[in-house]
This record gives sequence, C-alpha cells and structure tokens, in this order.
Amino acid sequence: MTMPMKKIRLFLLSAMMCVLCVGQAGALEYTIDAPEDYLFGRPTSEDTIYEAEEINVDRSKNTALIPPTFGSPTSYLPGSGTPLTPNLVPGALSGGLVGSVSSSGSIQYPSVNGGESVWNSASFTDVTSDLYYSGGHLGTLKIPTIGLSVKIYEGTDSAALKKGAGHFEDTSIWDGNPCFAAHNRGVNNHFGRIHELENGDTIKLITKLGTRTYEVVSVSKIRETDTSDLAATRDNQITLFTCVRDQSAYRWCVVAKEV
Repeated sequence: MTMPMKKIRLFLLSAMMCVLCVGQAGALEYTIDAPEDYLFGRPTSEDTIYEAEEINVDRSKNTALIPPTFGSPTSYLPGSGTPLTPNLVPGALSGGLVGSVSSSGSIQYPSVNGGESVWNSASFTDVTSDLYYSGGHLGTLKIPTIGLSVKIYEGTDSAALKKGAGHFEDTSIWDGNPCFAAHNRGVNNHFGRIHELENGDTIKLITKLGTRTYEVVSVSKIRETDTSDLAATRDNQITLFTCVRDQSAYRWCVVAKEV
C-alpha cells in the first residue's frame, strides 16, 4: 500500500470517529418540560418579593436605648429604656435630626410647619449626682387631696418602687415633663388613690432644684403600651402612672400643669 493511500485511510478513520463522538454527545442534550398539571406549582424564583420600608426613620445610635431592668414595670413596653446618647430624650428628634442642647438643658429641635422649618424647644433636666439627697432619694411628691407625701427614687424597678415613687429614667427630673410611677396596692400603695384626683387638685414636687406646684388637668385610663405621655414637653408639667386594679392592660395616668 502506497503512502498516500495510508494517509487517506487514516483521514477517513479519524473523520468517522469524530462523527460518532458528536452524535453521542448530541444524544445527551435534552430538555424536560414540566407537565401542565395543577399539582405542579410555578417556581418560586419567578415571584417578585416586595418589602415595605419606613421612610425617614432614624436608625442611628441617636435613637438607641439601653433596655430597662428585667422584670421592671416598663421592661415590656415598646420604646422604653434609657437613651444610649446622654444628651437625647424621647421627643427630641424630628425627622431624624438631632437638636442642640443648651447649658440650661433646653433641647432645640426642628419641626415642619407648612413646609418651613420651625424651631421648638423641649425642656429637660438630667439626673446628676448632686441632685441626690443623703438618703439616696431625688425629692418628695406631695398631694394634699389624698394625703400623700412620698420620696422619689431613680428608676421604676421593684427595688425603687419598694422604697417610694420611682422616676422614669428617660424623662426629665425638673424642667419639662418629669414622670413618676408607684404601686397602687399592697403595703407601698403610694399611688393607690391618684385616680380619685380631680382637675384643679394640686401636686407639689420638691427637689434640690426647688419646689414646684402643679394643678391636675387630666386623669385618664390608658393602654399599658401607650408611652406618649412620657415624651418631653416645652411647658412644665408632671405625669404620674400606676396600674389599674384587676385590669392589667391599662394604667392610670395623671397629668398636672405648673401654676
């Protein structure tokens, strides 16, 4: 056999092997369509998922709270706790903007009115070490109408309420809206009769910063999850809270304005 003939046969053999390989590879290519049957659902990957997102919500450390003491009356209330940033108080934020704090404790923050920025002020006084009396209390509450005179202690946990009225740690102690809570039953039922107060009755707050007298303007029953009355205010007022007997979902709330 001549050399050219051998080359031709070798070429033909190689071509046949290529054809066989391509044919076998082509046999492996296939597609299977899902049956048109109600038992087979559409692939979930084709569904578009939309998530709603709140707009203009401040999620920075400015709004972070240190959780209240476990088991305390406010431990299960949303939005309760002590601000992580010391110079912030509830209600001092508007539109995610942090207000400026003056040396007197007055917090300036912007609000929007008719599309224009308007500067308001919420008064607030921090609890500092020099405001404590030697007995460990911050002051005294007096309500002549119900014959009450009780000392005020920092915090609203069981330890504080066992000694007297408790001061909500994330509220002011003097200017603005200082808020207090106490038991309404048992041996230490200091606020057991605050729901009997009427408009015009007086409440006196005595601290190292001075003495203020307030007149009751409202006595209401609120939901236990309602924390709106804890917000800082521009005008001086005082707010008292206690449980409602046999109604665990509600609280008595007494608001009095300075006179």
